[in-house]
Amino acid sequence: MNRLVNATSPYLLQHADNPVDWWPWCDEAFAEAKRRDVPVLISVGYAACHWCHVMAHESFENEHVGALMNDDFVSIKVDREERPDVDAVYMTATQAMTGQGGWPMTVFATPDGTPFFCGTYFPRANFIRLLQSVATAWRDQRAEVLRQGAAVVEAIGGAQAVGGPTAPLGAPLLDAAAANLAGEYDGTNGGFGGAPKFPPHMNLLFLLRHHQRTGDPRSLEIVRHTAEAMARGGIYDQLAGGFARYSVDAHWTVPHFEKMLYDNALLLRVYTQLWRLTGDPLARRIARDTARFLADELHRPGEGFTSALDADTEGVEGLTYAWTPAQLVEVLGEEDGRWAADLFAVTEEGTFEHGMSVLRLARDVDDAAPEIRARWQQVAGRLLAARDTRPQPARDDKVVAAWNGLAITAMAEFQQVAALYASPQDEDANLMDGVTIVADGAMRNAAEHLASVHLVDGRLRRVSRDGKVGEPAGVLEDYGCVAEAFCAMHQLTGEGRWLTLAGGLLDTALEHFAAPGGAYYDTADDAEQLVARPADPTDNATPSGRSALVAGLVAYAALTGETRYREAAEAALATVAPIVGRHARFTGYAATVGEALLSGPYEIAVVTGDPAGDPLVAAAHRHAPPGAVVVAGAPDQPGVPLLADRPFVDGRSAAYVCRGFVCQRPVTSVEELVAQLG
Repeated sequence: MNRLVNATSPYLLQHADNPVDWWPWCDEAFAEAKRRDVPVLISVGYAACHWCHVMAHESFENEHVGALMNDDFVSIKVDREERPDVDAVYMTATQAMTGQGGWPMTVFATPDGTPFFCGTYFPRANFIRLLQSVATAWRDQRAEVLRQGAAVVEAIGGAQAVGGPTAPLGAPLLDAAAANLAGEYDGTNGGFGGAPKFPPHMNLLFLLRHHQRTGDPRSLEIVRHTAEAMARGGIYDQLAGGFARYSVDAHWTVPHFEKMLYDNALLLRVYTQLWRLTGDPLARRIARDTARFLADELHRPGEGFTSALDADTEGVEGLTYAWTPAQLVEVLGEEDGRWAADLFAVTEEGTFEHGMSVLRLARDVDDAAPEIRARWQQVAGRLLAARDTRPQPARDDKVVAAWNGLAITAMAEFQQVAALYASPQDEDANLMDGVTIVADGAMRNAAEHLASVHLVDGRLRRVSRDGKVGEPAGVLEDYGCVAEAFCAMHQLTGEGRWLTLAGGLLDTALEHFAAPGGAYYDTADDAEQLVARPADPTDNATPSGRSALVAGLVAYAALTGETRYREAAEAALATVAPIVGRHARFTGYAATVGEALLSGPYEIAVVTGDPAGDPLVAAAHRHAPPGAVVVAGAPDQPGVPLLADRPFVDGRSAAYVCRGFVCQRPVTSVEELVAQLG
């Protein structure tokens, strides 16, 4: 009997027809293992994971392997994106036992969930031997198995401990973090470290804010170089926009082809803020096309943003995306085909597999002559039309609350910056207008979906699919990311209800996730009890729950003037501060929010009858210091604290600037406002 056919997770549904008697994560599965007196096999992965697919094809679709699993184990399939709490606990165990981790993750546990052997991907022959060995050890060496499990639980309990040293996250630590990143920077290829190389989006956000605060040119140069290298590399889809998960090499050439919502949301913020601060045309184009990718490829109308596009197409990685010179000629003709091969670095030898190449941008097109840009756009359009006739990667269409929060915040920032640079004289003004319209609609859809579907009886649920909310409870990153997104919606729309919703989420998080000493657990106090309660303070692929919560608290405090939320944010950041100066690559979002707190953050209210067109509003957004909040509208709007008791000045629009709850006099000219923000 396979119990996955009614799952909300596309990853679980991929395994619904396996010969394995899979269970979803549930109490009944562990009760069945106890009744049968057999170990539990916990297999953790996600829908867009290439090696998860490989292990599925090799092992889980094999009748012999399925029989071994069914005879000697209760097998549980877990979507790590749906149950990040389960993933966090067993990933810590896997790393403690093997020194590394990844997906697919394969864990053998006792019927009470205690892990005693962990690993990742196993080829079929190895996996068969492992199944046989574990089954034998469970029968013949039970005491040793239980001793090992107890040792693992003790290790992961220590790894997830809270209550460690604290320190204020002030300028010295943030300066040290920037210096740390500069020391690890790859000056040749951009980014940090070697292969595989991941987009360092949160570190880049931090460095942009650090540059704003300090004027440090090195921080800005690291961001500009890395942003350009990624945008011109194979990790970026040169035809349709959107970034892949990571590059398998150190120079961004060959990606691991899955496209994740969270990466693209965070990178949209990077390119948007780089565009805002510098006016860089490449940053403008990448921000625009990443917003278009999110709205066109990952958004489901009437719902939210879906999770990912798969790494594989029909079981082959990169099938949709790679090209040969002959294929370019076939689509474009001889002359344009050769021109495109030179532009996109497509060679006879190939940069990928089987003589295929991943498209890269080998020439600078953003500053090229108009006729070159026109030819490039025409060629790219024809190639995309041809690529659209190929088999396409599957989409993981579940909606994850935290990742939608990241996307909403990014889209809101993009809308604000796009409005600053809107000009009918731009050669692609119509394209930009079209993107901002569809991006705005997708953003509002997603926010409404979170508010109406994911928020159940005042508590967040982690996932939904096809408009129906799933059972998994929201974890701390969900509360933090969604609260920050609702604060962004409040600033963009001027509607008080978004601020009210954000406050409710933050109050719930403060009540149910708090840990000693200002820290926070990743799961609520009334959530399912696992073998350890996760409390990871580090930022990895996404902001940690703690960093995400702090971002929401800082924005909400600035928008409402309620100091207890700021105090909670400062206390939480103090628990991360000792890590920031030493391990900046793993605390990027914490450092980003730290820069906002150190900056103020500024609270900017513009009383105006024309929020969309008033030059004061544009100046506030263009010159906003790190982490500033900006609200514009008529005085005393209900539910908008920043506009309360702030009248027009002599009948004219006025800007009210405060910093850390200390306010300056209102000003009515752009020049005066810019001076106050400087």
